[in-house]
Amino acid sequence: MRIYISLIALTTIVIGLALFVFVGQEVTEPTQEGVQTTTLGNGMKVIVKENSRAPVVVTQVWYKVGGSYEHEGLTGVSHVLEHMMFKGTDEIPAGEFSEIIAAKGGRENAFTSKDYTAYFQRISTDHLELCLSLEADRMRNLLLNEDEFVKEIEVVKEERRLRTDDDPTALTYERFNAVAFTNNPYRQPIIGWMEDLENMDVEDMRNWYRTWYAPNNATLVVVGDVKAKDVFALAKKHFGPLKPSDIPQLKPRREVQQYGTQRVQIKVPAKVPFLVMGFKVPVLKTAEDAADTYALELLAGLLDGGNSSRFSKNLVRGSQVAASAGVSYSLYSLHDNLFTLSAIPADGVSSEEMEQALLAEITALLEQAPTEQEMSRVKAQVVASSVYEQDSNFYQAMKIGILETVGLGWRTADDYVERINAVTAEQVQQVVKKYLIKEYLTVAELVPQPTETSMSVSAEGMSHAH
Repeated sequence: MRIYISLIALTTIVIGLALFVFVGQEVTEPTQEGVQTTTLGNGMKVIVKENSRAPVVVTQVWYKVGGSYEHEGLTGVSHVLEHMMFKGTDEIPAGEFSEIIAAKGGRENAFTSKDYTAYFQRISTDHLELCLSLEADRMRNLLLNEDEFVKEIEVVKEERRLRTDDDPTALTYERFNAVAFTNNPYRQPIIGWMEDLENMDVEDMRNWYRTWYAPNNATLVVVGDVKAKDVFALAKKHFGPLKPSDIPQLKPRREVQQYGTQRVQIKVPAKVPFLVMGFKVPVLKTAEDAADTYALELLAGLLDGGNSSRFSKNLVRGSQVAASAGVSYSLYSLHDNLFTLSAIPADGVSSEEMEQALLAEITALLEQAPTEQEMSRVKAQVVASSVYEQDSNFYQAMKIGILETVGLGWRTADDYVERINAVTAEQVQQVVKKYLIKEYLTVAELVPQPTETSMSVSAEGMSHAH
């Protein structure tokens, strides 16, 4: 089953995306931190990071299109197209792309997020050219057969039923986003509204494919036991002949002013209640954003960064008002996003009590700055994570791909540890005071309704009561 990403632990980045068509000679940029890049004559960017620890390679093709690019009535089209990318070209029949990779001992898949769609393979180095030739073929030569579309749209609709409609927590998050944002496209679900999926046709797919799937709207990232010059030569051979397209330039989509706390209740059959609270906050776009956004990133670690974090220590183990509690913040995304608190109340604790407990942790930060010990703990975790991620070619490629695709550039990753280490306790207090306020707050509450099982048991009990 193909996957889509709504909240990705790796982050989700972007700047305002101005996309251009390039023609002419390839331009190779200087090496930095083991990364080398070139831009093909058709505008496609190629980024290579050499790592000879093992004779394997990760290849990823990133397209600058995802759920946030869609308009009302066409939600989910990016994700459906991701499915259709495995349904054949003139050269490769439907379903054989995956079989070819598997026969060579490789693994492949794809994912759609709000701001990008990506396709990847993990395979032995000697099969690198095979992967690139297959990706180049389907970049411009996808058949998009109507019969295949009719079958695949039913697969996606069933995926939506299983992963959203029948999952109370996921459904709560979906409706939470729809209420939190007014005109920001993040209000739309990546998988699409069911109404839009039911009315989508193959021509929608073809138009979306022709519009966005082009070399000048894509980045190839290769990390592993390779030489950059060899990858550049293969990329030029297979992707170089592909014609660029006139890529639409995105218009700004700044969220309109919010004028007070917004609330929504989701009443569906569920076993336990669930609470989501989100504050509108900025994400990293320019150097001017850095101070606040990195302070928000560190704040997320203070509240929810392991067993020593405030939520774990105070709410789960301390007062025991929460069965679980967490924080989500994406430093890198195309549009301004949310700083989200979520929790499952402990038995006997109401959602109202849970909300007040979460807000009390925010108030405590306003009243007293984080301690030096807390700040040092989070900063040490950041450094450790930065070291550990070097063990994964896939993760390194993901970070490069995300940063490039959303417009910040892969070099942004080099500043991460330094920027986090520079955050002060006073800056954390400042962003709490500036952004975590009720005027920017949206609250979604899952109110469990009786499940069919509990209703039948209750009815059975009543029938025996007399």
